[in-house]
This record gives sequence, structure tokens and C-alpha cells, in this order.
Amino acid sequence: MYSESDIDGAVAAGVLTPQMAAAFRNYTASDRSAPAVDEEHFKLLTGFNDIFVSIALCLSLTAIAQIGGMVTPALGGAGVAVSAWLLAEYFTRRRRMALPSILLLLAFVGGVAATMIGGLVSLNPDLPDRADAVVGAGIALVTAVAAWAHWRRFMVPITVAAGAIALVGMAMALTLAALPAAKDAIYPIALGAGIVVFAVAMGWDMSDKERRTRRSDVAFWLHLAAAPLIAHPVFHMLGVFNQTVEIATAGIVIGLYLVFAFVALAVDRRALLVSSLVYVLYAMYALFQGAGAVELSASLTAFVIGSALLTLSVFWHQMRGLVVALLGSLKDRLPPVQTIVPA
Repeated sequence: MYSESDIDGAVAAGVLTPQMAAAFRNYTASDRSAPAVDEEHFKLLTGFNDIFVSIALCLSLTAIAQIGGMVTPALGGAGVAVSAWLLAEYFTRRRRMALPSILLLLAFVGGVAATMIGGLVSLNPDLPDRADAVVGAGIALVTAVAAWAHWRRFMVPITVAAGAIALVGMAMALTLAALPAAKDAIYPIALGAGIVVFAVAMGWDMSDKERRTRRSDVAFWLHLAAAPLIAHPVFHMLGVFNQTVEIATAGIVIGLYLVFAFVALAVDRRALLVSSLVYVLYAMYALFQGAGAVELSASLTAFVIGSALLTLSVFWHQMRGLVVALLGSLKDRLPPVQTIVPA
């Protein structure tokens, strides 16, 4: 599958003319009865070789981590980080392989964090809680800087999301260091962080409303990072899994899911729906059990939610048109409902 940025690259290289690229985009949109933005394209595989290389990378990096860890935990993390960077010079910078690039980025930032954590454990594993929080903030900050350096070198779209998660971790750790009592409000803090990451994702999205460049891919991963930070704290604060779900609670869960669906349709991103799916499934399951359909509750839940999601998928473009029409002038800052590229 070729991404929008690949098409732009072909135009820049003179392989395609701008007119040919526009005609291809319009043909694809009309053939699928939906604009390209609704497809939420992102590159994960460039071919089966991506899977083959990814398996080899996982085996090699795991071996490096284990061998280094036998000497000291920090050495295992450092070995993974250095190896991931060097391998990215070939598989990311030269070969531009999608899935291996994602794995190597995750291995690099994870290796950087693991190096510092391993060193801390070796030196002094029993620090006070406040000191632990400060050190954790420092580790998160260094990890974010490492992600920034990786982005400057390789420009892998998921890197920005990885850096954002590291900064969220730093902010939460600093909050706990300054206010130890904030641990009782960890879910509201996480929700606030999720909203901030969502706003950053929307900034990247609005800079490429027709989703033709790498900026759209960056926004995709940021939305994927923001969604669980928003959904999980909201439903945890409702106590969905901490008690028997009553009809009122289940109704609130389903109502919130409809709100998330409205937001997802407006911004043309599905991450919120996926992240909150487990909660609405549980709430619906509890409703059917409360109604007496104990043996069929799981099947009925799967049927109702599955049918609803399939309907949403089939009529996504039409429903999005209705939602965007309700937003007035705000729709001009969102991805277009119709995308016809001038030839």
C-alpha cells in the first residue's frame, strides 16, 4: 500500500505529474465513495519482508538485551538502544521499511529508559517515594530528548507520540514529587494529560487537513496515544470495573461512548472508539445479564456492538457529514467531508 506521502514523493521526484497525482486521488475517493481522509491511511507494511525483518530484529534485540543484562541491567538497555539506532540507519534511513522502523524506534526509546532504570536499580533501588518521582521525571525527560534526536535523524511518525508519552510521564512524576497526595488524583491528572496530547494531535491534523503528508501520520499516532489517556481515566473514575454495573452506570458508559463517537466523527479519527470499546462491551454485557439473559449475554453484547460498529463503518462518511454540519464555522478547521483535488 502506498501512502499519501509516497505519492507526494513521487511528484517531487518527477515520477508523477501533479495532474496525475490529483487524478489518482480523485479516482480513489470516487471509487471508494469516500474521501481519502476518511480512510485514515498510515504505513505499517511495505511488504511481507517487513514482517520477516521485524521477526529478525525482535530476536536480535532480545538477545542483546539478555546478554547485556547478564553483566548489568543498564548494559542490556544501552546495547538495545545503540543497536536500534545503528540498525535504523539502514532499515529506516536507507530502506524506509515501515514496521521495522516502528519497532526500532520503540526499541531505541525503551532501551534509553531501560539503561537509566537499570543503572538506578544497581546503585540504589530503595529511594524514598518523592525521590523516586524526581528520578522518574528525569528518566522521562531524557527519554523524550532521545525521541526528539531520533525524530531529527529518521523522521518516523510514531516518534512524536513516543516523545509525548515520555513528557506526560515526566509531568505526572513531577506532580507526584511536588504533591505526594496527588497519587489519589492520578486518573484526573492522566485525563488532563490525555486532553493535552489530543490537542497536540489536532494541531498536527489541522496543519494537513487533507492528510497527504507525514504530518497526518504523526497525528494518527498522537491520537492513538491520547485516546487511552482520555478513555481509561474517565471510565475508571466511573468505577466500571470496581462494582456491579447498575443500569444507570451502564447508561452513562453508553452515553459517553456516543459522545466519543461524535468527537471521532468530527475529527475523523477512530482511536477514541477503539480505546473505550472494552468499557462499553462490559456495560452492555452487564445490562443483558441484569435483564436475565445470562447465558446469551456475551453473544448478544458482541452482536449489538459489532453490528453498531459495522454500521458506523459503512456509513462513516454520511454520518460524518451530518456531524460536521452541526459544527458551524469550526468545520473549516477539520478534515474536509468532500475531497476533490484540482487537476
